[in-house]
Amino acid sequence: MRKLLEIKILCGVILCFLLQANVNAQSGNIWKIGHTRTAGSAVDVDIQKFTKNIDEYTQGKIHFEVYEANKLGDYSVVQERVSLGEVEMYLGPFGTAVDKRLVLAFVPFLVEDWDKAEQVYSPGSPLLKHMELFLRQQNIKILGGYPVYFGGLALTEKPQAPGDPEVNKKMIVRIPPIRSFELTARELGYTPYPITWMYARMGLKTGMVNGIIGGGAEGYHGLPAIRYYLPVKDHFEYWFIYMNLDLWEELSPQDQQAISRAAEEMEAERYRYAEDNEKKSIVELRRSGIEVLEIEEKELDALRRKIRHTVWPILREDIGPAFDEVVRFLGSSE
Repeated sequence: MRKLLEIKILCGVILCFLLQANVNAQSGNIWKIGHTRTAGSAVDVDIQKFTKNIDEYTQGKIHFEVYEANKLGDYSVVQERVSLGEVEMYLGPFGTAVDKRLVLAFVPFLVEDWDKAEQVYSPGSPLLKHMELFLRQQNIKILGGYPVYFGGLALTEKPQAPGDPEVNKKMIVRIPPIRSFELTARELGYTPYPITWMYARMGLKTGMVNGIIGGGAEGYHGLPAIRYYLPVKDHFEYWFIYMNLDLWEELSPQDQQAISRAAEEMEAERYRYAEDNEKKSIVELRRSGIEVLEIEEKELDALRRKIRHTVWPILREDIGPAFDEVVRFLGSSE
């Protein structure tokens, strides 16, 4: 009798296991994907559509749980988590702590308008090809990109001679902990203070910093104490959609194609409206009471020339031959 009971219990356990396996097979894999913006933002809306497309294109094999607003950690932390396989996918910038060559994505004043940005920051370009090679060494597969905006400075005080890089502004500004931003801020006349985006708000609230560089109009909405915006176009903000390389290589060719297709569609769609979205973001800053400081084109030219003369040679040493290849592709002159 006891042996019969044990057999029944064992059969019950096996049945439960099989039922659970069937549920898992029907529901597919659930992947984590994160980004930096709040729920309902333009980025979040695009990611929601992107993940739904992958679900559809893979016929339900891959589902996603979206973690917005840095819930998985700061972008540099998530980069490591994706490398280790703790997080499957992410949309955002790359940190340069592990490989300083990744500063290639943040070269200041590399492009000056949206047409050139799309030329340089698009699939198949030298910049993307080199970034893909660099990231493979971190066990990361780049799937595509997401053009965001041109960068500018958000400030709590009005700087002296904002368009003149030779004037010491006597202001401390938060920068991402990335060398290109530190060098650029100094050459523009500011004192750089490297902290991650997650702590930038606190720096503004406490007065530890007088402003921020490393973002753009869309990213500066709602920041405390900001009263001025300076659209210097110091860099082009381009985020990468990427995933764990080991996981990518385990996928079937059909599923790889499905994911690549969804990434390409998201990037192409974003390029269609990103420039208009940037203009609307600047209008919204004005409506919120922030003064947009206009800079004449000749002043912007002076900023570009100085940074290309002083900062680019340093970045060339950090990046290597890839730097010159990207510059030649663009047709830029120093």
